[in-house]
Amino acid sequence: MTRKPPQDDIDEAALEVGRPKDWAAGVTGVLVSARRGVEQMGPTRAVRALRVLNQRAGLDCPGCAWPEHPGHRKVVEFCENGVKAVAEEATRRRVDPEFFATHPVAELAERTDYWLGQQGRLTHPMVLRPGATHYEPIAWSEAFGLIAAELGALTSPDQAVFYTSGRTSNEAAFLYQLFARALGTNNLPDCSNMCHESSGAALTETIGVGKGSVSVDDLLAADLIMVVGQNPGTNHPRMLATLEQAKRHGARIVAVNPLPEAGLMRFKNPKTPRGVIGGGTPLADEFCQIRLGGDQAFFQALGHLLVAAEEAAPGTVADRDFIDRHTEGYQEWAEHVGALDWAEVDAATGLPREQIARVGRMLADSRRTVVCWAMGLTQHKHAVPTIREVVNLLLVRGMIGKPGAGVCPVRGHSNVQGDRTMGIWERMPESFLSALETEFGIDVPRRIGYDTVEALRAMRDGEVGVFVGMGGNFAAATPDTEVVERALRSCSLTVQVSTKLNRSHVVHGRTALILPTLGRTERDERAGGEQFVTVEDSMSIVHTSRGTLPPASPDLLSEVAITCRLARTVLGADHPVPWEEFERDYDRVRERIARVVPGCEDYNHKVRQPDGFVLPHPPRDARQFPTESGKARFTVNPLHVPRVPAGRLLLQSLRSHDQYNTTIYGLADRYRGVSGGRRVVLVNPDDLVELGIADGSTVDLVSEWEAGDAPVERRAERFRVVAYPTARGCAATYFPEANALVPLDATAEVSNTPTSKSLVVRLEPATTP
Repeated sequence: MTRKPPQDDIDEAALEVGRPKDWAAGVTGVLVSARRGVEQMGPTRAVRALRVLNQRAGLDCPGCAWPEHPGHRKVVEFCENGVKAVAEEATRRRVDPEFFATHPVAELAERTDYWLGQQGRLTHPMVLRPGATHYEPIAWSEAFGLIAAELGALTSPDQAVFYTSGRTSNEAAFLYQLFARALGTNNLPDCSNMCHESSGAALTETIGVGKGSVSVDDLLAADLIMVVGQNPGTNHPRMLATLEQAKRHGARIVAVNPLPEAGLMRFKNPKTPRGVIGGGTPLADEFCQIRLGGDQAFFQALGHLLVAAEEAAPGTVADRDFIDRHTEGYQEWAEHVGALDWAEVDAATGLPREQIARVGRMLADSRRTVVCWAMGLTQHKHAVPTIREVVNLLLVRGMIGKPGAGVCPVRGHSNVQGDRTMGIWERMPESFLSALETEFGIDVPRRIGYDTVEALRAMRDGEVGVFVGMGGNFAAATPDTEVVERALRSCSLTVQVSTKLNRSHVVHGRTALILPTLGRTERDERAGGEQFVTVEDSMSIVHTSRGTLPPASPDLLSEVAITCRLARTVLGADHPVPWEEFERDYDRVRERIARVVPGCEDYNHKVRQPDGFVLPHPPRDARQFPTESGKARFTVNPLHVPRVPAGRLLLQSLRSHDQYNTTIYGLADRYRGVSGGRRVVLVNPDDLVELGIADGSTVDLVSEWEAGDAPVERRAERFRVVAYPTARGCAATYFPEANALVPLDATAEVSNTPTSKSLVVRLEPATTP
């Protein structure tokens, strides 16, 4: 299966490669922010939007989910990529009916994701009818009627899929899942299925709660912080300021990653004199340049060292009181890691044993340890066992439920965690489903729904007729691009609730709808007055978000209004859920959230507090572990060592500095020295010599996956080879371009997350000119 690049993505002469940087942010970040903001928004709109960004009673950044420090917000509480996110949404550019009349869908399908996103904000509801070549305007009422007719024609509600992006507000997410369940299905896949599902699965199993257990204050109080499989300089830039503060408080930082990431090497904080005119702050005390997929072996090796140190001096390393009172399975785990095969550790990690020993001593000496991670851990076949090993290390030292210590999965999208809290999950617990029934007097289905991969399989197999996407860019976010496109095209109807043009609008069902929605930067005026929404950050703080800009078009509806009007059209005016009331006043939605969602009691009052409120987390708050046994669990995990055949590399996909998830802001990956294009593959120079491939040559990437007796291959064409200091035997390229290389069935154990960080690939001379 071959994936050809869009025609406007092969200007190889425009691509430039320079030296990667060894520092992040600085004055350059400020200048880039200012230029992007003015280019897209104009100076007046830029000031109006940015002055309230991440401020109390202001706008929550539509980018990452890194929290503000309660009570310590600065006048400038945003980063370069936050400005880019706001500028993309608040742009003055428009995609109106005239645009669609000028550009046939077939032409748009040949454009890159970057080009599509740069055209501007969607202004009108649009429909692509069967056999038509162009989208054309449609009235809102007619659009909702069309969806109702298609849903009504299904033989079962389970033939519909309701996808959700992580930027949806709590109110919209709660109503969206309520509508799907009132219709009769739990088919609620979301972007979490493709990123931190592995974290949630491992944490729920081991400590009873699938969320992180730390706050910003914990990071500032820690004396050891491990940052694993994460690039905060690009993906969570405000985290760098927190790490800088932690360093000044005496913390040591260990970075574990196949690539040297500039932000973890040195941070030039543009808000401080030292960052502007000085040399900045070195962050990582230890950089462990690990091979892809070697993290589980690394953590088991650290566990082995801790157990050996405890056996040599009983009571000096293991927190026996915590272990005895709050955990189970310690002895089995200790025996397992005690028998570790160090040759396997060497093969998996590529790290010097003396470096692993140094990190082991840091763990043994630390009184307060936080481990942070992102998709570098979650998108491997053995991702869940790897994260279980993170928990094992923290449990043996008693590092859960104490100040300055704990687990910190760093979420991406700004409300991806809130969506899950509000019920966007295909397998919500019985307690939640029963509460919905009691609160609204409706029947709620119990059959487990489709996650993202299962939804794609069902669409591929003709078992889904209607796809509805609430935000996001499903076609570009998902694996196995050609299979995904065929799956979407097999649907009778695809509906995309969007702010901007993207790939999912040109990969469509027989009938397709684009429903334009308000962005987070815009005022939301309803019959009940001006509304606000709420979100949850990566550390379980729930707070408000209020837009300040006028809507991009008078024809836009909020996600809440779209969901309510759709539900009223589909379910009827006499449905027991008061959809019309919810659209008119979001306080009425929050009243129901308070009675259904655990931890959200008195919701309307608590979210109006200056910094919102923190959701309960029993392991963090009281060392109570809501597992089946009531104790945190040490787990025994057979060691997985990636095996890569000769002449092959292990490939990971990653973001450039000029993108956030599937949104491409520009073509400059400044910290890695790449600009003017995205079809690059980063390979260690020694591997290039061994493979006989020249730096700067053009290759096709071919992934190889063993599916029983039937080997599976995927090909993505025309990537420029860039000699880069990644770990030996490893390579990297950007997504969504690399998504074509991930077979749909290549997923993580337990979580079913696509394995985008562990693709066996070979590099072949480009097959097309």
